[in-house]
Amino acid sequence: MTGVLAAASVAPLTWARVATAWRFEPGVVGLGAALGGGYGVGVGRWRGEPWPRSRSWCFGLGVALLVLVGCSFLGVYDDVLFWVRATQNIVLLMVVPMLLAVGAPLTLLAGTVSRPVRARLSRVLHSRPAVWATLPPVVTLLLVVPILALYLSPLYEATLQSPVASAAAGTVLLLAGFGYFWTRFRIDPVPRAGSHLVTLAITIVEMIGDAVLGVVVWLGPLIAVGSYTAVGRHWGPDLRTDQLLGAGILWVGGDVVGLPFIGIVVARMAREDEDRGRRVDAELDVEAPPEPGVDAARPRLWWEDDPQIADRFRRRG
Repeated sequence: MTGVLAAASVAPLTWARVATAWRFEPGVVGLGAALGGGYGVGVGRWRGEPWPRSRSWCFGLGVALLVLVGCSFLGVYDDVLFWVRATQNIVLLMVVPMLLAVGAPLTLLAGTVSRPVRARLSRVLHSRPAVWATLPPVVTLLLVVPILALYLSPLYEATLQSPVASAAAGTVLLLAGFGYFWTRFRIDPVPRAGSHLVTLAITIVEMIGDAVLGVVVWLGPLIAVGSYTAVGRHWGPDLRTDQLLGAGILWVGGDVVGLPFIGIVVARMAREDEDRGRRVDAELDVEAPPEPGVDAARPRLWWEDDPQIADRFRRRG
């Protein structure tokens, strides 16, 4: 809804309206149904060890939030209040993609398609363009630049005036966020295995990007004054206060989401270290055949001659 239509059809936002204001958005509902239905079919076709329920819950919550962003009061008032659209955009960029990535949809897809299809997907995944497109600096820019471009260009006002532009912007934010969390969590297969320490480092860059955007919106001129004035809203915060609220959401919201993100990355790093340790222990238990001239009663193991770990695991006695 835009302009005079929004003013004529939207009542003042109250606590009661937060719970009761809903709209049917076919595109959002269709996307949510496709994602949720496809994931459910994948879980039903999965073979092998039981699919973790935690992944299903995270993916389902991500789909539910996607629908809520478009169909709840956030969708009803997204063209009327600056802070509402800021909430909508930060959820689309940071929260929904993170939950979808934790659900490991690519792993589920790979386990439910035929072997030839899986081989083709693997070739695409590990192709040179895919590797370059998922380098840490690239995915970081892809996360930070769209939200900056949205708010610091005429594109933002276009999203208020055109449902097509609004849907396109939301889709870009969703894809940018998923690309970032997918490659940083590494729960699903990725084109290249990066370092979790690098992930923690570039998280700082992302937080700086949130801070820059928040400060610019906070201290800068009013955004999309023409569109918000045309709405004719005579209730709620004035334009400046509304934008200040939105700036705080853009700034603090990204940092708050960063906390569970860091927790997941640290947990993944610890789990990979444990797996690596178990593999090393298993290899250390494998004895090599004795070398000529070596007492067969005391066979040497391959790791006793490895210069990096011989001192650490030197046999005693």
